[in-house]
Amino acid sequence: MPIHPFAIANFRAYWVARFAATLGQMALVIVIGWQVYDIARATMTIKEAAFQLGLIGVAQFLPLLVLSLFAGWLADRIDRRWIARAALALEALCGLSLGWLTYTDTITLPALFGIAALLGVARAFASPALGALAPNLVPKESLPTAIALSSVSWQIGTVIGPAMGGYLYAAGPSVPYFVASGLFLLALVMLLLISAVPRTTLKFTGSPWAQMVDGLHYVRRNRLVLGAISLDLFAVLLGGATAMLPVYARDILQVGSEGLGHLRAAPALGAVMIGIFFSWRPLRTEVGKKMLAAVAIFGLATVVFGASAPFLVGLLGPSAIGHDFAPAVLLSLVALFVLGAADMVSVYVRQSLIQLYTPDQMRGRVGAVSTLFISGSNELGEAESGFLAALIGPIAAVIGGGIGAVLVTLLWAKLFPELRRARTFDPPANLEVPPKEMTT
Repeated sequence: MPIHPFAIANFRAYWVARFAATLGQMALVIVIGWQVYDIARATMTIKEAAFQLGLIGVAQFLPLLVLSLFAGWLADRIDRRWIARAALALEALCGLSLGWLTYTDTITLPALFGIAALLGVARAFASPALGALAPNLVPKESLPTAIALSSVSWQIGTVIGPAMGGYLYAAGPSVPYFVASGLFLLALVMLLLISAVPRTTLKFTGSPWAQMVDGLHYVRRNRLVLGAISLDLFAVLLGGATAMLPVYARDILQVGSEGLGHLRAAPALGAVMIGIFFSWRPLRTEVGKKMLAAVAIFGLATVVFGASAPFLVGLLGPSAIGHDFAPAVLLSLVALFVLGAADMVSVYVRQSLIQLYTPDQMRGRVGAVSTLFISGSNELGEAESGFLAALIGPIAAVIGGGIGAVLVTLLWAKLFPELRRARTFDPPANLEVPPKEMTT
């Protein structure tokens, strides 16, 4: 019987580190977005301030776009632990800087944009290193369980972190930044506890650039991996309702920063419940079809969230908004709960397929490509939502994005039949290794 990953000290430290780092990262994302929008609204209209939310998404994505291939190549060549440690140290420094500027009431839009870009640099290196490290910590027979646990920790942290950030911001604007910094430092300590781990020894040939783009070539050749990654990119890029939560909390549902915490907690609760269920009864059959269905549900839930306020205000009047138990607020929370649960299913399947269908010597670079796509869906999704909201209004942008996510799912089911045919997580007996690299 395979040893459980939590029985291995290195994996336990890794799991805590990844969970703490993800909590900190996602708390910063929501608080930075709220501060940008709040500062902008002091002098700008709703549409103009929403445009600033789009710009902050671009500021976080550009470093990932520029550095991801190099970061993945580096993760396949040197000790992945030290790459992740350095990135976490930079994230802790960014969090402390934002906390101090906010505490002293000297925070400005340029400071927020500059530090957000530095956080993008840190994430460009941390994500492929951490993602590729997990399979090095456990025996091969324990790898599927380790990947599932790692995916669950990442996704739960992804949805709990923003909710935590919203609640902490209500306690004091600087509080979430200092708490996030503490989480980054905890993650750094946990990574320092991980002892040296065995790595596949490789002989690299060709130029460094050729080695970097091998990750792109591998993803392009493996249509199952390509379909899984690109589905997330376009579905979340279009259905990025969470990017508009500051707008909804402040100006549409009118529930303020504390209400923003509730709105972020709803998808967190949905994801946590699904994550706990998967830890007890993991998916085993028809995983591809279930992923496609989950992304479609994600899009439909986005439409319901976007339409809930205008529909119920038109039906019930102003009493439908403005407090935690208002009908539009409650319906929005239900829609976000379903959205989070569906997203958890999609992420769980996607991450498992990517890790299990990628050889170890490629995991850093393939992980970098995955990070680039995921960040494209998140940060560029924020940008798309902000720019579209500036053009047609936030409500229309959210509803249109949800419809787009459903249409993308239907299109991907046709373009990538490999997704429909993926019945289990069992990888092929011999994964393809790029000809320029060989195990020694």
